Amino acid sequence: MKTIYFYFFASVFLFFSSCDSNVKQEASAVKQKIGILLVNHGSRSATWRNALIQLEKNVTDSILKSGEITGIKTAHMEYTEPSIATRLKEFDKEGYTDIIIIPIFLTVSPHSFEDIPTIIGQKEDPQSAEMLKIEKIERYTPKAKTYLAPTLDFTDVLQKNVLRRAQALSKNPSKEGLVLIGYGDETYDKEWGQLFAKVAEYVNQQIGISEYSYGWCGHIAHYDPVHTTTAINKVLEKKEMAVVIPVLVAHDEMFQIKIIGDGIAKAKGGKDKALYKPDAILPDINIENWVIKISKECLQKVQVAK
Repeated sequence: MKTIYFYFFASVFLFFSSCDSNVKQEASAVKQKIGILLVNHGSRSATWRNALIQLEKNVTDSILKSGEITGIKTAHMEYTEPSIATRLKEFDKEGYTDIIIIPIFLTVSPHSFEDIPTIIGQKEDPQSAEMLKIEKIERYTPKAKTYLAPTLDFTDVLQKNVLRRAQALSKNPSKEGLVLIGYGDETYDKEWGQLFAKVAEYVNQQIGISEYSYGWCGHIAHYDPVHTTTAINKVLEKKEMAVVIPVLVAHDEMFQIKIIGDGIAKAKGGKDKALYKPDAILPDINIENWVIKISKECLQKVQVAK
């Protein structure tokens, strides 16, 4: 009888050991399912949002071609859906193990450095968390691992973009001054100023527009056109014309038409002294190529981190 019990319990032990081994093998066999999330600031303007959706469409085939990345989505940080939290929940529901988050932002800001990491659970910033709560921006820590890519200022994409747009407007570079109008950020004002100085110097080297100034049109300027006017008047003190470039990711009627447009109208000489087109950084093939390139670079790091 003891022998029978021994074989019975031995069989049970081997059965469960085999099951446990199978579970471990299945777990280890789970492959990475990697997705890309393109994150932008967000806007109430449909024109603005559509430009970012188009960016996603333009890069999708190239990013998914190898099969190593199997999904790509776009999220707006604020103002409208789909939000970052919404998209991360979708990735979780679809069984993604890793998500590469690419911020379509020009340079460092509280959004890229504090808000987005706080939203996705990478960082716990009390001040950012409180602001997100006030602005009713949902936070969500996904089951998938998240990897945050760098912003656009790590490349020369912005310099080339502004150069192309300035060349299209310029008529006589020696008599013109460059005016860059951005959204602005009080926390990283120094970094934004350095970025614009680098852009202006590049334009000067390429086509000879030697004078430049910059101004803000976002919340740092309280959405007041006077800051655009001041920046234009500064170059008009030394030059006959101002080449005005909106350094904004996409077109938003409130900014390019209303705020910057009103600022131009109130400057010395008004519209007659300003060479201006209410365009934006997007669309730009160089930015599309950057998104594709940074996706591949981040993919390699994600695969190594497995």
